[in-house]
This record gives sequence, C-alpha cells and structure tokens, in this order.
Amino acid sequence: MTASFRGASAESLAALTDELGGAVAGSPETATSVAGELFSVSQTLRSEGALRRFLTDASLPAEAKTGLVGQVLGGKVSETTLSVVRTAVSRRWTSAGDLPDALEHAGVVAAVKGAGDQAGRLSDELFGVAETIKSAPELRDALSDPARTLEDKTTLVRSLLDGKALPATVTLVVQSLAGTHRTVGVALAEYQKVAAQVQEQGVATVRVARDLTGAERDRLADLLSRQYGRPVHLNLLVDPTVLGGIRVEIGDDVIDGTVSSRLDDARRRLAG
Repeated sequence: MTASFRGASAESLAALTDELGGAVAGSPETATSVAGELFSVSQTLRSEGALRRFLTDASLPAEAKTGLVGQVLGGKVSETTLSVVRTAVSRRWTSAGDLPDALEHAGVVAAVKGAGDQAGRLSDELFGVAETIKSAPELRDALSDPARTLEDKTTLVRSLLDGKALPATVTLVVQSLAGTHRTVGVALAEYQKVAAQVQEQGVATVRVARDLTGAERDRLADLLSRQYGRPVHLNLLVDPTVLGGIRVEIGDDVIDGTVSSRLDDARRRLAG
C-alpha cells in the first residue's frame, strides 16, 4: 500500500508515522489501542465520501478540518488517536483516497509497536497465517466469500488465533479482512513489509528441503545481514521441491543454491 503514495502524500505519511512513533513510544498497550482506533477511523472515511473529501480539500484551512475531526471523533477515540488524525487532516494529500490508506498504514505501524519486543514473533506469525491460508482452500474460500459477513469472518479468525497468537497478530489478521487490499494474502504480505520497516529490517523468504536448526538460521541471518547492510528477518519455508540446498528471495534478489537449480543448469549446458 505504501508504494502507492507519491508526492505530497508520501511526505504527509512520513510526518504522520513520525508523530505516531513518538506518541506510542514505550507503551505497547497504548499502541495496540491506537491501532484499532485508526483502523476504525480509516474505514469510516472510506465509507463517508463527503467527509473524506472535506478533510482532504486543500483549499480549506487546516483549522476547519481539525475542528471537524474534533467534533466527529471527540470522546469516541483516545487523545493520542485524535492527535494523529488531526495531524493527518492538516497535511496535503495527492488524492482523497490516500488519507484513509495512510491512517490504515499508521494503524499497522501502531499494531507492530504494540507487539513491543515480540515484533519478530509477530512477523513470523503473520507469515505463518498467510501460508496457512494459502495452503488451505476451504479456509481461503471462507475468508474471501462475499456472502459471509465481516463479523462471521472475524469470528472465524478469532476462533483460530485467540490464545495462540499475539494480540497484535490477531488485530492485523482481522484488519486484513476489511477488503482494503485485493485479497487477505496481499494484505498480510503488506503488513509483513510494514513490520520489517518498523524494525528497520529486510525480509528474506528462505526455501529449504528440511527445517534449519537454530544455529543454521542464525548463521544465515547474520550472513544476509552483513551482505545487505541491515538486519534481515527470515521467513522459512520447508519445500520438498527444493531437493536439497537453499533458495533465498530478498527483495528483487534471488540466491538459488538448490539441487534442482544446479540440475537445471547442467541440463541447459548439455542442451547447449
């Protein structure tokens, strides 16, 4: 979602996330609460076109827009959330739709900060949920079925995750059902990217024929971190088609050291 922000919207988003980071620093409970409120506000702005257009009208003074926000949200959200939303509406946005998108992004950032020192676990759980949905057609169909209500889908997600995953993970998986991304899988992938950005990490998807030991994971993460100049979080997939070796995808880079890849290379050389 962040890739869609250009010009004034990109600058406004940066200011918004900076303020949010300071507002929730050191308080995971506040961050978690703010995340839910920002998701709610973003959904309201998507459904209320007249309000959204007013709050993004560059010809109107910021005081008019922040004043209206106070009237609409005062007493319904925390002062922290209200302050973040006021900052958002006082900024310039390239398009009206960027405002609710930015508030959703800020909500994801808040949810990640709400995980505190377990942000790495949050990333692992988001990846695990995405892979589970991808490999379970019945679950994938249930979560994408337009005939099922959002409340029904939310109940299903909570029945699967409550007590088994971090509250921040549950919050983000529930938010992925809101329909603001093409699919739940796309939403979860975007949230993983935001989680990595918040932690100032890169993300590597690692495919192996067998699970790696803790020491092997640490060595690989250290190697990739030194190669890319920043910490790298590993998303590990045990994939029988790998046939030994390892395949690493990080950004647009692919490091393929699998047996199947080497066999393919040999076949190409023989054919040539």
